[in-house]
Amino acid sequence: MAANKGMRGRQTVRDMVLSMLAVGFVVWIGYLFLPHDADGDPVHVVGYKVEAASARRAAPYPLLSPEGLPDKWRATSVSYTPAAINNGKGNAWHLGFVTPSGQYAAVEQADVPRDRLLADKVAGAQPDGSSDAAGHSWDRVQGDKSRALAAQTGSATTLITGTASYEELAELAQALK
Repeated sequence: MAANKGMRGRQTVRDMVLSMLAVGFVVWIGYLFLPHDADGDPVHVVGYKVEAASARRAAPYPLLSPEGLPDKWRATSVSYTPAAINNGKGNAWHLGFVTPSGQYAAVEQADVPRDRLLADKVAGAQPDGSSDAAGHSWDRVQGDKSRALAAQTGSATTLITGTASYEELAELAQALK
C-alpha cells in the first residue's frame, strides 16, 4: 500500500498536465475555425441620408448635411435629439465621420447660443482666425484636443469639429446643403 501512495501524487500531476493539454488543443482548434479578421477595417460605417431627411422634418432650423463627399469620408455616427429630451441643449443634430486622413470630423448643429455649443463640443476653445466655406464665414476655433469651424446658420449654431485639419473641416463645411 505504501508504494501506491507515492504513485497517486504523480498520477494526479500527470492527469492535470494531460487535461491542460486537452483543453489547450480544443482552444487552438476553436481559434482556427472561428472567424476573425485582424486586418479588417475597424470603422463601422453608418448610413445617414434617411436620418438626415427625418431630422430635417423635425428640426426647427435649416438642418445641414453633406452632399457629394468622396467615398473616403466614412460616416460613423448620426443622431437627432429634440430639445424636449436633450437636457437644455436645444434641438441637436450630430453627424460624425472618419476623414480620408483617418481623423475625426463632425457636423454639430443646435438651436443654442454659439458659446454654449462650443463649450459643450470643444474643450478649451480659443479663437484662431476665420475661413470661408459654403457661402458662410466660419470662425476658426482651436481647442485642447480638437478644433472647429463655427458659424451661425439661420436660427442654429453650426460647428464643424474634430481632430481633422482645418482644411478637412472646410471640405466638410463646403459639402453642407
